[in-house]
Amino acid sequence: MDTDLIIRQMTQNDVNQVKQLIDLSFPIFYRFFAAHSLHEEGQVIVGEMAGRVTGFAKLIDFHIGGKMYSCILWIAVHPSFRRKGVAASLTHSAIQRLKQDGAATVFASTQRRNIGALSVLGYRVLEERVSWIYGVFSVGESSSFTALFGLLLEKSC
Repeated sequence: MDTDLIIRQMTQNDVNQVKQLIDLSFPIFYRFFAAHSLHEEGQVIVGEMAGRVTGFAKLIDFHIGGKMYSCILWIAVHPSFRRKGVAASLTHSAIQRLKQDGAATVFASTQRRNIGALSVLGYRVLEERVSWIYGVFSVGESSSFTALFGLLLEKSC
């Protein structure tokens, strides 16, 4: 990855660029939820090169049984910057931030057909050697996430 990449907290000035990334990266159905999440609880980090937002990740925390867990909820990279290490850098930074904030476990999920995300997230799991539970969620399916907490997800979306 080019050393000019900076990973930092999103500011209000970044919102329009991040929304453009969302439009370029997600199917129409998910765009509303990803854009709406920018202003909700949690943090958003961005990758920046030469003053341009090249990628973002939405991070959230939740508590169960007195422990804090975290999730990389959304992650996207501008098409012009894909395959240049931006997603890997965002993932690495997200894991480090969430661990520093006290996360016992970091979760991430993606669709089975998202080969790019699967390769980046899988690579990070091995390299980071952190407590990471990775789930590929589909409507109505159980996963390691739900099994960990004894939850039964109903069909949604």
